[in-house]
Amino acid sequence: MSIFHLAYHVDDLQRARAFYSGVLGCTEGRSTKTWVDFNFFGHQISLHLGPVFATTNSGQVGEHMVPMPHLGMILPQDEWQALADRLVAKDVGFTISPTTRFAGEPGEQSTMFFHDPAGNPIEIKGFTDMAGVFAR
Repeated sequence: MSIFHLAYHVDDLQRARAFYSGVLGCTEGRSTKTWVDFNFFGHQISLHLGPVFATTNSGQVGEHMVPMPHLGMILPQDEWQALADRLVAKDVGFTISPTTRFAGEPGEQSTMFFHDPAGNPIEIKGFTDMAGVFAR
């Protein structure tokens, strides 16, 4: 299995640690004064101090205009639901609240969008049938 790696900027490592570890439940890895690694659902993200990239709600997916660019994860539906419940309980502000899109169609999925404390958009998708991730 390959592990995906993504590095991007945040403006405050302590706030990032509190969010990625305390809210999302990611395990912290190596770090220095200017960056920190996290296990992001089995993949590595590296958060570096610096200017956060600009985003716009310009990606049309179904009926939603989604933040672009964004990072995300695809989870089995039960894990997605548990995370959605945890984020709701922690009063995370959603850009797109937990919802299902493409119901009854190939690629039916649950989705939610939110931002980290630096403003980086994150999408988490849930699939009942993981084979549907690449459905046409």
